[in-house]
Amino acid sequence: MMAESVRVDAWLWAVRVFKTRSAATTACRAGHVRIGGERTKAAQHVKIGDEVRVRIAGFDRIMIVRRLLVKRVGAPLAALAMEDRTPVREPMPKLAERDRGAGRPTKRERRDIDRLRGRSGGGE
Repeated sequence: MMAESVRVDAWLWAVRVFKTRSAATTACRAGHVRIGGERTKAAQHVKIGDEVRVRIAGFDRIMIVRRLLVKRVGAPLAALAMEDRTPVREPMPKLAERDRGAGRPTKRERRDIDRLRGRSGGGE
């Protein structure tokens, strides 16, 4: 017999949104998981057709429940269990990047970094 609903933390773990179930539970406690726009607790149940929003790294991931999973499954099956409606994010522009261990920037490098960030050098 198929279950009518599944705990949201177990479902998020089963479809590989979080690495561990405890991480999914922690996200629910912190208010990062919403079902139908409402904050949810880890024990709240999801049903097929529910919209689940998860805030990860400052961005919302929007998923529609297509299958109910209790146990963790492989990535191809996990992809079938949800419909991902997350809007595509444009890549963040890279700022000046230095090699690790290169030490402090020289005066010329610091002025170049300031110029890239849109700050005036002040002493030029």
